[in-house]
Amino acid sequence: MGTTSLYRRMSFRLIILVVVLSLFLPVLPVKAYYADVTIMVDASGFVTIEGLTDYPGLLVKDTQNYTSKQHIIWLLNITKQELFSEFVYVLTLPKGSLINYIKASGSIRIEENQGSLIIRGFGENDSLSIVVQYQIAKNNESFLQGNFIYFILILAIIIVIILLVFLLVNEKTTKEPYMEKREPTPPLAWKGLNHRQKQIMQLLSESTMPLTQTDIQKQLQIPKASVSRNIHGLERKGLIEKEQIGMSNLIRLKKP
Repeated sequence: MGTTSLYRRMSFRLIILVVVLSLFLPVLPVKAYYADVTIMVDASGFVTIEGLTDYPGLLVKDTQNYTSKQHIIWLLNITKQELFSEFVYVLTLPKGSLINYIKASGSIRIEENQGSLIIRGFGENDSLSIVVQYQIAKNNESFLQGNFIYFILILAIIIVIILLVFLLVNEKTTKEPYMEKREPTPPLAWKGLNHRQKQIMQLLSESTMPLTQTDIQKQLQIPKASVSRNIHGLERKGLIEKEQIGMSNLIRLKKP
């Protein structure tokens, strides 16, 4: 009984000692860090963290320690369990990124700037944790722009070809009427003929069938007497011949 009582008294005194020490000994402070950083993530998953911090190893350049990829889904995980008295960060994801899931300590705000998603976060007396699941959409805009430029070039070439063809055809069409208006060189047999006789010979040479004196008069619009006189002169020179058909004379060039 004596030994048991002694143990009890010693235990009670030890408990009192611990309580007293805990009341009077100063509390050891817990180390708290700070961070004011920018976080850049490129399309290949490389992460660069720059800025001001006293947390060892937080600032890095072009590291893939914080990212992983499964199929087309990227996961960014920057988690520091230690206590931060204050942290502020600006996280920029690659252009065309779409966020599927996000979880972060403190408060966050998501913005967009020139096709890039920007996450701004801050917190006090908390651990630093940023977990983002995202995927990068295909750059359809660049594809469309490239194809649009290619289409414009093809269209310009087609327009130039059409204009060249039009100019060539127009030039040919312009020249042909001019050539048709040129007076044909009269045969040597017409040498010595007067103007009326040359008109009659030209009309007969262009006709596919014999003409009557009335036809010649109407087409040349000259007096009947002049037609009769000049036809008679051509007949004497052996250049034309007549054929009596009923009451009309058919006139044609005499065959050589």
